[in-house]
Amino acid sequence: MTLFLPSPNFDLRPEGEVVRLIVVHAISLPPDQFGGPGVAQLFTNALDPGEHPYYADIHHLRVSAHYFIRRDGTLIRFVDPDLRAWHAGVSSWQGRERCNDFSIGIELEGCDTLPFEAAQYEQLARLVAELERRYPIEAVVGHSDIAPGRKTDPGPCFDWGRFGALLARARTA
Repeated sequence: MTLFLPSPNFDLRPEGEVVRLIVVHAISLPPDQFGGPGVAQLFTNALDPGEHPYYADIHHLRVSAHYFIRRDGTLIRFVDPDLRAWHAGVSSWQGRERCNDFSIGIELEGCDTLPFEAAQYEQLARLVAELERRYPIEAVVGHSDIAPGRKTDPGPCFDWGRFGALLARARTA
């Protein structure tokens, strides 16, 4: 089951643009803390700057992702994948800039210093396989791959091999 929390932070993709990239991110709000409402509040412009000192620096941001996968595997959709979410920022893939134009952003509840949960890998694999059936996806990359030097997520604790094995299974399910 997918929960839907609509984000106002999206717009139309450029005319004729085809989704062909999936970008995997990691986020936790407050940093390195899980389970709270911070990420959903950030993506829906409802983050209270007085709730945590870190929020004072980011509450003004207008960002979103298409999907967010919590530690327990719960899937939340913020932006319809046919629309452009604002997740990649300054980015480039295979010589093309503005990755938001042709990508789907999937945020995992996590950070650079802790491993991700089995339920997250399983949900991510199912979601990516489903998106591959709907769009001509050419690659699944990390935010760090499209914004090197600026971003590190999903980080060194993300097991690409584990994800790849689960994705191979999900593709045949």
